[in-house]
Amino acid sequence: MEIRAAVVYEQSGKFSVEQLEISDPNDDEVLVRIVGSGICHTDLGARDQNLPIPLPSVFGHEGSGVVEKVGARVTKVRPGDHVVLSFGSCGACTSCKSGSAPYCVNFFLHNFSGARPDGTTTLRKGDQVIHGSFMCQSSFANFALVNERNVVKVREDVPLEILGPLGCGVQTGAGAVMNSLRPRAGASIAVFGVGNVGMSAILGAVVCGCTTIIAVDIIPKRLEMANQLGATHTVNAGEADPVAAIEDITGGGPQFTLECVGNPKVLRQAVDALPLLGVCGLLGAVAAGTEVILDMDKIMNGRTVRGIIAGDSIPDLFIPKLIELYRQGRLPFDRLITFYPLDDINQAVEDMEKGRVIKPILRP
Repeated sequence: MEIRAAVVYEQSGKFSVEQLEISDPNDDEVLVRIVGSGICHTDLGARDQNLPIPLPSVFGHEGSGVVEKVGARVTKVRPGDHVVLSFGSCGACTSCKSGSAPYCVNFFLHNFSGARPDGTTTLRKGDQVIHGSFMCQSSFANFALVNERNVVKVREDVPLEILGPLGCGVQTGAGAVMNSLRPRAGASIAVFGVGNVGMSAILGAVVCGCTTIIAVDIIPKRLEMANQLGATHTVNAGEADPVAAIEDITGGGPQFTLECVGNPKVLRQAVDALPLLGVCGLLGAVAAGTEVILDMDKIMNGRTVRGIIAGDSIPDLFIPKLIELYRQGRLPFDRLITFYPLDDINQAVEDMEKGRVIKPILRP
């Protein structure tokens, strides 16, 4: 079947929208007509080869759409269903069986190998292999081939084109608060970096009833938006020492912090801002081998630093909960979205990288 997709041919190269051929679904696969696909910094990290994914490739991992065709063994969805696409996992390892699929032992194989787990590829341009199956979807296209495991069926009375970011960015940020940190009502939290993930964390903190919610960033427009979405305080880290400012606001430090940037300096600040027994969650994606220097005495004195992937979520359970919160007006993540045609993907990427928009969504 012929599709249109955005291909990257070289490290840090431009996206080229081209005609490709996509395989028919295997027995456990689902063909989805994409109506919206969010752009995430992980896509750009893959483009820049911070993740060693073979090129040329089609990226995209925040897709939403309509089921077009299903494989012979698929029972989870059927043609016509509305779905959100999330990450892939094996379903057989200890992590998956214990309900911790984001920490799947075979996560790289299912998401970042540029092919199906068995090594077969799904996309071609004539005789040339185009690597796909990125995060088990490659949704920068008008059709994506996914596995039954990473498809989440959703209700049909919400705008489908806005739902893609629930598969990654929104569930990562909101889930880090709601599933991982689980603050009690009245708790305090500081979020370092309020792009899509950090802003979603702020929304999650509001849902959990946190009463001191501090947004830290260097872009004034983002801080303004964070304030509108529920942050009680904002700190411009380009103008003030964020650790000192946060300690002053909280009278000693927030119970929780989140690092959503992927910057060793920022992680150090997020840890240094903690009081005794405080917890820092690391969400920002970094290249393998990135190191950070921390004050061991601070860690010794009851502080916790932990990595969080995909908001510790079970997508089939958590994404419908996020949609219900959205329907109730309690998770207005749609305010973060700016739409672009697929053909304007390079403009969308530039606008996101320069901080002009928070969450661009491509509409094929």
